[in-house]
Amino acid sequence: MKLITYLENGKEKVGALTADEKAVRPLPFADMLAAVEAGLEAVKAAPQGPAAPLEGVKLLAPIPRPRQDVICLGVNYASHAKEAKWFSSDHSEKPVPIYFSKRVNEAVAPGGTIPRHGDVTKELDYEAELALIIGRTAKNVPLERAAEHIFGYTVLNDVSARDVQHAHQQWYFGKSLDGFTPMGPCIVTADEIPFPPALDITSFVNGERRQSSNTQLLITGLGDIIAELSSGMTLLPGTIITTGTPSGVGLGFDPPRYLKSGDKVECAIEGIGVLCNTVE
Repeated sequence: MKLITYLENGKEKVGALTADEKAVRPLPFADMLAAVEAGLEAVKAAPQGPAAPLEGVKLLAPIPRPRQDVICLGVNYASHAKEAKWFSSDHSEKPVPIYFSKRVNEAVAPGGTIPRHGDVTKELDYEAELALIIGRTAKNVPLERAAEHIFGYTVLNDVSARDVQHAHQQWYFGKSLDGFTPMGPCIVTADEIPFPPALDITSFVNGERRQSSNTQLLITGLGDIIAELSSGMTLLPGTIITTGTPSGVGLGFDPPRYLKSGDKVECAIEGIGVLCNTVE
C-alpha cells in the first residue's frame, strides 16, 4: 500500500492511494501515527471510503508532525564519506555508524517550499535519503528480526546548513532549522519492498542529476541500525530513521554548489516516488 496524509475540505485525513495513484481512499485513522500504531495488518484490513481524485486534495508530508526528533545516520554511503573526507578510499574497516538527531516541528509537504534562511546560512544543501518508519515497539531486537519492526518507507530530504553544521562541530542546529525536513510523497508499507531494500536513489536540482546510487550500498544496513539502536534505547512506533545520503550533494563539488532561492530540488527513490520542493 501507498499511504498519504492529505487535506480535503480543510480536514486532515489519512488515505491509501488507488492502484493507478490518481485517487485516494480515506482510512479510519485520526492521523498517520495512529495508523502506524494500529499496525500494518489493521491498516490493510481497515475499511476504505470513496475515492477522491488526488488532484482535488492537498498532499501533506506523510507524518506532518513527528512526535520525536528524526534519528539520522551521517556519511552512510562510502561515496559520500569520500566526498566529505571522512575516510580514505583504501579504508579497510567498516566505520562506526554516526547517529544524530534532527528537530522537526512540521515536515515540509511534497510541493512545499524550503525556507532559504539567508540570515542564518550561506551554504544551503540537499540530501536525498531513504527513511524508515518503526511500526512496533523495538527493544533489544536481534538482527534477524529487525525487518519485522518496520512499518514502511518514505523519501526524506535532509536539508542542511553546512556552515552552521561545521561551525558548531556537531550537526543538530545545522540540520534542524524550520523547514529543513521535506518528506514524502507517501509511505510505502514494508510488505511492498523486499528486505533489505535495494532501491535506486537520485536527486536533481533544476533538472540536473546530482545524486545517483542504490540503497543496497548503505554502509550500515537497516537491520544493523535497528538492532544496534534498540540495544540501548526503546524505539516507539512512528519513530523515523533516515539512513544517509550518497555522493553528489552540493558540498561535494569543487567549488561547492549550494542551493539558491528558486531552485527546484527533486529527491526520488524507486518504488516510493519523487519528493519535489522549491527553495524560497
